[in-house]
Amino acid sequence: MEVPEGHKLCLKCGEIKLWSEWHRNAAASDGLSSSCKACRAAEGRAGHLKRHYGLTEAERDEMVATQMGLCVICLKAPAVHVDHCHKTGKVRGVLCFNCNSAIGKLGDDPDAVRRAAAYLEGIAWKPTLVAPGVYQLPS
Repeated sequence: MEVPEGHKLCLKCGEIKLWSEWHRNAAASDGLSSSCKACRAAEGRAGHLKRHYGLTEAERDEMVATQMGLCVICLKAPAVHVDHCHKTGKVRGVLCFNCNSAIGKLGDDPDAVRRAAAYLEGIAWKPTLVAPGVYQLPS
């Protein structure tokens, strides 16, 4: 296979691509990485899933398919972010960015999420001051 000047063959995907599609590698004989940017990015995503969540891309894709491709919280946006418990490391599902961020900002605390839902529904969850610095939450 002849590779034109200014191009390189990626051995991972088998495509001939412009040099601009490669990261530089000063140690390589041609000064370019051994695989194209797209292949390196795919390897990076797969490695991240395995290292952080113990999942393969196929397992993640299967979870997304069981959720019909949607975030299980808002049911609107595509499910693209793996959600997990920060205490146990157990994967719970795949959410959209906003929902994953929201539960993280609420400290993964189910009580905080319930209070937020009650607040949105107009139910007052205001604490009552019972002594200096001591508050009681409504039950």
